[in-house]
Amino acid sequence: MAPSGKKKEKVFHPNSRKAGQLVRTQLRKSKLVELAKERSKKQGTQVSIYNFFYHALPPEEGVLSLEELHYIVKDVWLTRHDQEIEAEKASRRKGRPKSAKEMKLEEQKLREVELYRTGMEVIDLTHPTNVELFRKWDQKEAAYIQQLRFIRISSASPETVIVSRVGQHPLLKREEEQKKQAAAAEQAQAMDTDEAPLLLEPPSHFASTIQTMDGI
Repeated sequence: MAPSGKKKEKVFHPNSRKAGQLVRTQLRKSKLVELAKERSKKQGTQVSIYNFFYHALPPEEGVLSLEELHYIVKDVWLTRHDQEIEAEKASRRKGRPKSAKEMKLEEQKLREVELYRTGMEVIDLTHPTNVELFRKWDQKEAAYIQQLRFIRISSASPETVIVSRVGQHPLLKREEEQKKQAAAAEQAQAMDTDEAPLLLEPPSHFASTIQTMDGI
């Protein structure tokens, strides 16, 4: 639960016009798509995905909201090959079969859409410490990314977030340990509160009980 007194974040529905305008301005959609295509040719698929999300970060400081993260996946990542697919369709003569390129791109999109529907693992761009660490990445070393925090999101349940990897970076591990200690302290405090009424009963209560038993 968020601490009281904190300014409430203004959240727009991911499909709303305002959300689309904000995220488009921030993410520079066309540039992201071109970067994803260019890097996928030069680097491994996994590294190209990490690069895509690296360039999806806000230009300066700050994190993404869950709604913005879904927008990036749904309207930028999954649609990055749409222009190529349409170009292949337009160049195909009527009655001719699909080209190998068109079939490959369509199959790839279908696989990714299904992955997003059932649960897609992405770097957690909603987590401040994780984002701060991600910004320090050299955009080449995949091993560094494996130290970061990942979450699983899906189009079937957009409000649900599952932490799939808590992160092995020392800062993330320390933060996780502090969270566990705080939860344990809170639980201990709750148990003490439950026992408090018995311990704090005035002596007169016990005296009357003893007198009643003596009178039996």
